[in-house]
Amino acid sequence: MRILSGIQPSGALHLGNYFGMMKPAIELQSQGEAYYFIADYHSMTSLFDPQARRRNTLEVALDFLACGLDPQKAVFFRQSDVPEVCELTWLLGTVTPMGLLERCHSYKDKIAKGISPNFGLFAYPVLMAADILIYDSNLVPVGQDQKQHVEVARDIAGKFNDTYGPTFVMPEPLIRSEVAKVPGIDGEKMSKSYGNTIEIFGDENVLRKKIMSIKMDSRTPEEPKPDADRNIAIQLMKLVAPPEEAQRYEERLRAGGLGYAELKRALFGFYWEYFAPARQRRTELAANLDYVEQVLREGAARARAKAREVLDRARRACGLS
Repeated sequence: MRILSGIQPSGALHLGNYFGMMKPAIELQSQGEAYYFIADYHSMTSLFDPQARRRNTLEVALDFLACGLDPQKAVFFRQSDVPEVCELTWLLGTVTPMGLLERCHSYKDKIAKGISPNFGLFAYPVLMAADILIYDSNLVPVGQDQKQHVEVARDIAGKFNDTYGPTFVMPEPLIRSEVAKVPGIDGEKMSKSYGNTIEIFGDENVLRKKIMSIKMDSRTPEEPKPDADRNIAIQLMKLVAPPEEAQRYEERLRAGGLGYAELKRALFGFYWEYFAPARQRRTELAANLDYVEQVLREGAARARAKAREVLDRARRACGLS
């Protein structure tokens, strides 16, 4: 079983990235042949600062390794170190119906948020399909809101297979239904585009202020909160605190007598403790960047070997070699 997942280097990684993608990926690295990549090609649709892209790519590598990605168990690499994916994108693009791309909700969502439309943004599902198909991926872990990405890859693979004969493995989405939406400090889904994130790593005082700024209602501490389970701080606490502690704070909030400031201070404490081992590991990695680069180079070499095999198969199928 080959597992494939990627993450864009579009800025500092946050709790939504960690619990939505990184933690599940790290858990899966022992359950199959895992291919995890930093999607720097994809970042080019919305990030146009080359220095920021290089810096963000390194930061993502540090974050992932610090949080537990094991390069002995997973193939970890930069997307752009496997240029074969770009050639496969063209081969797939020639059989991809325009209507399929026009129906992709992610393009519409990004345009609605004010991102300037460009060809890469519109056609990125084809590159994403190439990312998945070029490694003969069987499983692609995604959230429910990203299921369409895998469905599009399956549609494109099916179209190519129908046109040129059996070529690509049909991937399946792995939906983790138990992963809830991680709320940001404003209650919306945590996202860099909303500016409501809590980063995995960063300055202690800055992160404390972010958590203390989490939006709350105007009820007094003494008032019972029958909807305590919907409180943002409680939802976040359930991710980073021992279950019995999160339950205790939820019950105190529900009963009345727990102030929001005390609740948020407790949340910060649990959050800071949860990532303490990863912070230590990240400090060690940042002092040994040659090792980080070696991990990415070796991962790319392993990824390219598989990519060339699949690309050659696709080229033969459509008469290019």
